Formats: sequence, structure tokens, C-alpha cells
Amino acid sequence: MSWPPEILQGAPRIGLGLAALGRPAYITADRQAELGPDRSPEALSRRTGEVLDAAYAAGVRYVDAARSYGLAENFLAGWLEQRGLGPEDIAVGSKWGYTYVGGWRMDAERQETQDLGLHTLNRQLKESLRILGPNLLLYQIHSASPENAVLSSSDVLDALRRLRKRPMAIGLTVTGPHQAQVIQSAIELDLFDTVQATWNLLEPSSGGALARAHAAGLTVIVKEALANGRLTDLGDQPALVHAAAARGLSADTLALSAVLAAPWADIVLSGAVTVNTLASNLAARAEHWDSDLVGLAAELAIPAAVYWGERSERSWS
Repeated sequence: MSWPPEILQGAPRIGLGLAALGRPAYITADRQAELGPDRSPEALSRRTGEVLDAAYAAGVRYVDAARSYGLAENFLAGWLEQRGLGPEDIAVGSKWGYTYVGGWRMDAERQETQDLGLHTLNRQLKESLRILGPNLLLYQIHSASPENAVLSSSDVLDALRRLRKRPMAIGLTVTGPHQAQVIQSAIELDLFDTVQATWNLLEPSSGGALARAHAAGLTVIVKEALANGRLTDLGDQPALVHAAAARGLSADTLALSAVLAAPWADIVLSGAVTVNTLASNLAARAEHWDSDLVGLAAELAIPAAVYWGERSERSWS
């Protein structure tokens, strides 16, 4: 399948990720203030609809979900049906490999579990297709890494090759301190249409590999561009907040602008859970990231192992 689809041609490069909208708990900053106490499925469904409405009105045409994002696929499917929108109107991507096990509880011992075996692929693909139907244009491996070795599984790779002929675009997401290594392996496999990776001002180690992926013809999708809330006005990076304020911007706007300034970044995901936060994210522009900020980028970057170690210690809220 040709990716990106025609609907994304000329659309804003910022897409909407539903990780923080489809379930009550997530790893991010200031979630209590943004969502409030009511995190029932009904409340989050309404909230998802509001943010999707605002995103679509602003020209956003890519939405990213996953089987592990609670009821995100269901919320999205309901919204698409209510608005009468199909694959010719908006592109939808989802992922397989993690299963939501939080039971809609904030205090669940575990919120999700990973299994990247063929059985999980077959099961979750059926689930996603049952919910999203023809709206599902992109199906991605959820968090390939050297540890899970999914890119060495001949059974899974053969199944993905068959899916790609459906036609359905096939992608992968990567995570952890060895993202660059996995991205390079994905390029060499010549199987994937897209690659989704974490890149932000704190963790820029995947940049070179993403540039190579882009040059090889893969569409690059950037996730966690705000480092799960660390690169916002309420985060833990005062130098970024100061630089943004000096330019009349919010920290999230400037941090997202840094990603948009990268020529290899095709789609950058916003994880907004409010209309106001979405508007602030959508104010990002590549031109906001000027040459005077090169020193700031160097100051903010930390070793990948440190970044991912700190991320693993953050709690779901």
C-alpha cells in the first residue's frame, strides 16, 4: 500500500495519538488537572470526541491508536461513525503487541503486557479490524526492541508480508535506548512502510537512524515528542520554559517545533487530552526552532540509557 495515503498530502504534519485518552491511567505530567476525577469510559469517550473534533477541524488527518490503549479504538470508531468519516477522510493507524490489563483501575498492578508472538498478532488484528474495519490503514508492531527480538521472528515477518498485500500498510514502533539499532534492522528488512520512534530534546539518539529510514522511503512518525510531559510548562526543564517564554511560546509548542524542524520527521504525534493543549501543540512551526537554539538542544540532551531509566521509574497517573 502506498503510504502516506492521499488524505495526508498537504495535511498538517502533526497527528493525534490516543494513548492518553483511551484509558484512565497513563505516564504523563499534570494528568489530574487535565482530566479531573471522572475517568469513566463515558467521560473519556466524550473527551476523545471533543479532542478529535478539534483536531479534525484544524486539519489533522492522522490518528494513532493501539490495542493496549484501553478503549481508544472503540472511541475512535464511534466518532468516525457519528461524523460519517471514512478512510478517504482521515487515516487511522493502530498497533498490536501490547494488551491492556488495567481493568480500568488507576491502582492496577500492571496496565499492559507485551507479547509479540504470531498468536497475538492474529488475535489483535481480528479485534482491530472488527472495531475499525476499512478505516484501519496502517498496522504497526508495538515497541520492537532487541530484547523481544520480534524482527527475528520469521513467522511474524511472513504474516506481516501477507498483510501488506491486503493492501494494508505495515509499520513498527520502537522504544528504549537501542532504538537506532532496531530502526536500522527494519530498514534492511525492506518490509515496513512506516517507523514510529521516540525523539525529543531530551532523547535525540534515534535521529540519525530516522534520517536513514526517511531516505529509504519509510514514513517517519515521531512519538513522545514532549517526553511524557517533561517538555511542557509544567515539566522539569526550566531552560526550555524560559527560551519558549522569550519567544512568546509555550514550552510544548517550542519542543514540538524542534521536531518539526527535522527534515526527516513526516508526522509528529500530539498526545493532547484537552482542546486547549491540542491548540498549543498545533501552534508548533518548524520556523520557531531557530539557529539560536542549537545550544539549548545540546544542553537538554541526556544519554539514552539515562532517559529510558528515568522513564521506566515514572508512575501511571
